Amino acid sequence: MQESNFRFTADMVIEAAWIIPVEPHGIVLENHAVAIADGKIVSLLPRDEMAVRCSAGQTQQFGSHVLIPGLVNFHSHAAMTLMRGLADDLKLMDWLSNHVWPAEAKHATAQFVYDGTLLACAEMLRGGITCFNDMYFFPEMTARAALDAGMRAALGIIVIEFPTAYASDAQDYLSKGLAMRDELKHESSLSFCMAPHAPYTVSDKSFEQILTLSEQLQIPINTHLHETQDEIRESMARFGMRPLARLEKLGLLGPNFIAVHAVHLEPAEIALLARLGCSVAHCPSSNLKLASGIAPVDKMLSSGINVGLGTDGAASNNRLDVFCEMRLAALLAKANSQNAETLPAHTALRMATLNAAQALGLERKIGSIEPGKSADLCAVNLDSIELSPCYDPASHLIYAAGREHVSDVWVAGKQLVGSGRVLHMDENGIKRKAAEWKSRIAETP
Repeated sequence: MQESNFRFTADMVIEAAWIIPVEPHGIVLENHAVAIADGKIVSLLPRDEMAVRCSAGQTQQFGSHVLIPGLVNFHSHAAMTLMRGLADDLKLMDWLSNHVWPAEAKHATAQFVYDGTLLACAEMLRGGITCFNDMYFFPEMTARAALDAGMRAALGIIVIEFPTAYASDAQDYLSKGLAMRDELKHESSLSFCMAPHAPYTVSDKSFEQILTLSEQLQIPINTHLHETQDEIRESMARFGMRPLARLEKLGLLGPNFIAVHAVHLEPAEIALLARLGCSVAHCPSSNLKLASGIAPVDKMLSSGINVGLGTDGAASNNRLDVFCEMRLAALLAKANSQNAETLPAHTALRMATLNAAQALGLERKIGSIEPGKSADLCAVNLDSIELSPCYDPASHLIYAAGREHVSDVWVAGKQLVGSGRVLHMDENGIKRKAAEWKSRIAETP
């Protein structure tokens, strides 16, 4: 991967039985090593060549592992982890209107968001996730938790028309979100998105302002879109058009636009998203659990749409597990298309890494193992009885392995997970906080 023969120094070298760099697409490197200096990847070479050419302060050897880029959770509501399992087996609007929103009205304070996000960060790190795209109230507290956890976060500047404990109206949401961005924009591990909640909760006037801000700040827009048939019927009744058509009319669609869920799309809408360079955040577990439907990912991919993978919130999933999403996305796409060649393993991994990074404007920093990028890495141990034998590590990652096989995780070259345990966080303290919140929330009428 690096052709010149000069010798060089590095802070650390990681050797692995296999490395899947994601870019170039579809390759598996055997017995290679990654050299890291100042938090960045400086070289990717065969292990023996690396030993000759690189003088490293530390070498870590993973003789039965596959090394991949850190996973990117393309859509989450991290703080909602404190509501995991609160109200299950319900329709989306019943779940939201009668359970989630009332609980949030009473409990979604700044401290709730910090504690819930820290809990989510510990779970995500243990599952190989190094970056998450979040949409929730008090995003400054999400940022604080992500910084304390050492993770990357793309923070949504959330906009919704009704009042909450966080803000009183759309203008207040925007004002507070923009102030949060101004305060934190110099943090290298944080990035930002405009995050209007959904077409059914955001007005045309607010969408127009969001578009202007997105263009001025050069940040993406992500919104829940075409998640359910009820959403589409309501839009037809209120606006005389489907939600996607309304957003097209308002000018929101383009390379900076991320449609979250996009379950119910007609062929012309898929063609429109592809033609305008939009991205889709596919959340298969949440879509199935809420009976929203199965997104036509096979048709999206064949049309050239950039599709990434997200978990959604733990309140509707109920796990922040991108390994689960990779496997489920691949299997559903095959069944939906009735073609076993649809969405192969390497594509599923790319959706969970580089595709999501690209949509978030982070593809120059993360998403693949390439010199010059941040050393956000995940080691997965394939030496267990349920993973034996291993003919193809890429296949194993998607169809056989799970987050329980993640052994080590690094963000910007700093090791945050070792031997399956988070190294820098008080897991017992986090669990105690979660139990305290459960007691309060369970008392909500």
